Amino acid sequence: MANSGPFDIVVLGGGSGGYACALRAVELGKSVALVERDKLGGTCLNRGCIPTKALLHAAEVADQTREAATFGIKATFEGIDLPGVNAYKDKVVSTTVKGLTGLIKSKGITVVEGEGKVTGPTTVRVTSASGEISDLEGQHIVLATGSAPKSLPGLDIDGERVISSDHALVLDRVPASVVILGGGVIGVEFASVWRSFGAEVTIVEALPHLLPLEEESSSKRLERAFRKRGIKYELGTRFESVKPTPGGVSVTLEGGKSLDAELLLVAVGRGPVSDGIGLAEVGVEVERGFVKVDEFCRTNVPTISAVGDLIQTPQLAHVGFAEGILVAERLGGLTPPAIDYDGVPRITYSDPEVASVGITTAMARERGHEINEVTYDLAGNPKSKILGTQGEVKVIAAVDGPVLGIHMVGARVGELITEGQLIYNWEALPGEVAQLIHPHPTQSEAVGEAHLALAGKPLHVHG
Repeated sequence: MANSGPFDIVVLGGGSGGYACALRAVELGKSVALVERDKLGGTCLNRGCIPTKALLHAAEVADQTREAATFGIKATFEGIDLPGVNAYKDKVVSTTVKGLTGLIKSKGITVVEGEGKVTGPTTVRVTSASGEISDLEGQHIVLATGSAPKSLPGLDIDGERVISSDHALVLDRVPASVVILGGGVIGVEFASVWRSFGAEVTIVEALPHLLPLEEESSSKRLERAFRKRGIKYELGTRFESVKPTPGGVSVTLEGGKSLDAELLLVAVGRGPVSDGIGLAEVGVEVERGFVKVDEFCRTNVPTISAVGDLIQTPQLAHVGFAEGILVAERLGGLTPPAIDYDGVPRITYSDPEVASVGITTAMARERGHEINEVTYDLAGNPKSKILGTQGEVKVIAAVDGPVLGIHMVGARVGELITEGQLIYNWEALPGEVAQLIHPHPTQSEAVGEAHLALAGKPLHVHG
């Protein structure tokens, strides 16, 4: 049995939250051991954000090739070479993993490969793939074990006809037809990819709208765009059962309606990886699988913190980064502020994209705000016309107060939400934003136009 340490911090999990914590901690002079059973980068880099966005870009290229004649360009679309698409995707992932691995090693972080389990308030036991055991000791342990795809009770994912997002990323073919169970970010993004690749797609969502956590008007805009693209959806409808057929699967919905397809993608969310890592043995409180923490990511055990998808905060890589940095700075003797999760940008990278920051109209009213709101249609934005995209920018502000939320739909709006983040987090007044000069012609003008209208001096308001 090999013993290592003591370290100042032992981080269990090398995903977004874990490696961000490790990197910031060594910057603050701490010694760090980082435990990872797979590749560094976690879900986001290996099975989430990066590979899915690579697929979405390939899908965008496919659509642009089909539509080239619209712009006076002669091009021929000959189909999807999925092995080629996967090779492109895998190269993006592998080079990014290589870069991250080099960065972490260059900073003097001790990387321990294997399955980690908390054995005490300050100890972690790591079992390598070959069975070698290492006991690590740290003054503090940071839990960052991430998440895994969820399913529904009684719905077995076999990896062949009924698949998760992990399986979808390594498919060697474009399915002829797919039913997607779940209309959240994962389901919507895969629907967008597969439709661009030529599949027939139907989304089944139990709640009344796609992307049910977004502003309702944004969801309706997306639904309208998907309908034009030929993406079907069943909203406010629950899944009942699935059975194999000669051609794939038959999915039965509440009320008896059935849908036949080659595949069923289960995209009902991701659950925390908290089982089997020793939490009960050391007394760490868990609720529905999530580790309970306070606003500074502290668990009920003073020497243990938790970050990322393991805790019940937004399951976004950039949230994991922020939480990891927060914990590192707190352990490094600094006094970082708690994270305002409303102020975190959220993006769905479908076609069209949906991006937001701040709160929705419904949330604002629930919190007692008297509000003004303006929706600026991208039909009035020249750059959006050039790109051939439709959508909107909606801004919600408190009466005689700051901007409370910004919600966007359209091509490339994910690149615009950073300005929205600054507006919301700096509690800007609509009139203050209206004074800013946005470059012409850009889509960013839509943000400026919405604030001009909200400040009572509209310029190119359309619709």
